[in-house]
Formats: sequence, structure tokens, C-alpha cells
Amino acid sequence: MAGKETGMSISRRVARPLLASIFIAGGADAIESPEGKVKAAAAVTEPLKARFPFLPEDTATLVRLNGIVQVGAGSLLALGKFRRLASWALVASVIPTTYAGHRFWEEVDDDARAQQRVHFLKNLGLLGGLVLAATDTEGAPSLGWRAHRRVGEVTTAIGAGRAATGARVHRTSAAVAEVGHQAGRRANAAAEKGRGAGHKANRAAQRAGHRASRAVSDAAKSGVTRATPYVSAGVERAGEMLAEASGHLPH
Repeated sequence: MAGKETGMSISRRVARPLLASIFIAGGADAIESPEGKVKAAAAVTEPLKARFPFLPEDTATLVRLNGIVQVGAGSLLALGKFRRLASWALVASVIPTTYAGHRFWEEVDDDARAQQRVHFLKNLGLLGGLVLAATDTEGAPSLGWRAHRRVGEVTTAIGAGRAATGARVHRTSAAVAEVGHQAGRRANAAAEKGRGAGHKANRAAQRAGHRASRAVSDAAKSGVTRATPYVSAGVERAGEMLAEASGHLPH
């Protein structure tokens, strides 16, 4: 396994400079002698200048800028520095270069058309190599894979958090329900005690009423018994007084 990884590392160190060499050479030539490419580049630069007014008006300047991109990105790719970013920069450079410089479908001469077709296909091959270099992670996880994994981890964490929150809410609800149940039981017990106390109070009041009624009745009976001799005496006295009074009345 280690030998395989070492072999892949050596092949990358060799392949990258080989792939970058044509861009470094072509970019240097565009910087030094842009005039020979101005006419062909106009097919791409003119529409770009119309769409992006901030671009330089001079086509030769745009050719030089493209050459600078090719030299800079090609050098980074050859050195293995920022290789993926450098590869994508070269991809962005080779597409308009190929379209502008090798328009074989416009050639009238058969030999010229065949030659331009070869150059066009050669650039497509270089484009494929750049795409491979741009997507080569050297065994490390790609940005897309890491982003997807991170999203999965975040989603899992959110799901776990929601589940934990739901469990806490359930436990809290259960505790609140239990407290309510206990409070209800205590209230019922207190109500039962209150009803029992009410019954006892009613019975006590009834007994007290009965006692009071008997007491009044007894008192009334006792008063009548005690008052009877006095009433009899009063009646006798009244009779005597009536008899005396009748003796003094004229006949």
C-alpha cells in the first residue's frame, strides 16, 4: 500500500510539470509577442469587451493578461503549489484560447482545416488533463465530500438535539402531570376531611338543639309545677274577696 502511494506521488510530481510546460511556454510567448495572436483573439475579446466595459480596449493587452495567467498558474501547477486552483485557472484560460485560435470549422483550405482540428483536439486533451489535476485530491477527501459529511454531521447533531429536547420536554411534562396529580389527590383528601368535619358539625348542632329543646321543655314543666300552688292560693283569695264584697252590697 505504501509503495502504491509512493508511486502515485512520483507520477504526480512528473505529470504536473509536463502538463504545465506548454502553458508556461505559450503564456511567455503571448506576453512577449501578442501581435500574432490579436487577430485570432478578437473573436473572443470583442464580445467580452462589449459585455464587460471595464476590460482594456486594447486586444493585445488582453492577450498579455491571458499569457500572464498561463505563466503564473502553469508555474504553480508545476511546483505543486495551489495545484487545484492553478488547474482551474488554466482551464479558464485554455477554453477561450482554443475557441479563438483553432476555429477549424471556418477554414476553407483542407490542409489548414486539418491542422487546426489537430490543435483543437490537442487543446481538448490538455483540458481533460487540467480537469483531472483540478479534481485530484491525492487521496484526501474532496471539498464536496467534506462539505457533504459536515452537512450530515450538522444534520445528525440537530436531530440529536431535537430528540434530547423532546425527551426533556416529555420528562418535564410528566413531572408537571405528576405534581398536578398529587395536588389533586391532596385536594380530594382535604375535601373529604372538610365533608367529614361538616357532618360532625351538623350532628353536634343537632344534639345541641335536642338538648336545648329538652331543657326548655323541662324548664317549662318545672315552672308550671312551681306556679300551681300560688295560682291556687290566688284563686282562693280572689273568692274570699268577692264574698266580702258581696256582703257589703245593698240588697
